[in-house]
Amino acid sequence: MNINEAFGIALRKARKSKNKTQEDFALVSSRTYISSLERGLKSITIEKLEEISAVIGVHPLTLLCHAYLLKDGEVDATRLMELIQSEEKLL
Repeated sequence: MNINEAFGIALRKARKSKNKTQEDFALVSSRTYISSLERGLKSITIEKLEEISAVIGVHPLTLLCHAYLLKDGEVDATRLMELIQSEEKLL
């Protein structure tokens, strides 16, 4: 699975878990764009990630982390957070 496909799955799951429809994103995106993201056909920009996350009511990193957990199935959330924390200290 590539990152666009994984992000699409993460976006769809988050959207549905918050009972949002694709039309609920009308102020920040078209339904067609949301659909394309969810099908893994497009890549998202940082700005758009922030806007879409705000509509869903989650932090943008939540969507990205979920996408990478799907893409890299052998890594669990705890290990991913530990990796991020250790790398962040190096920056």
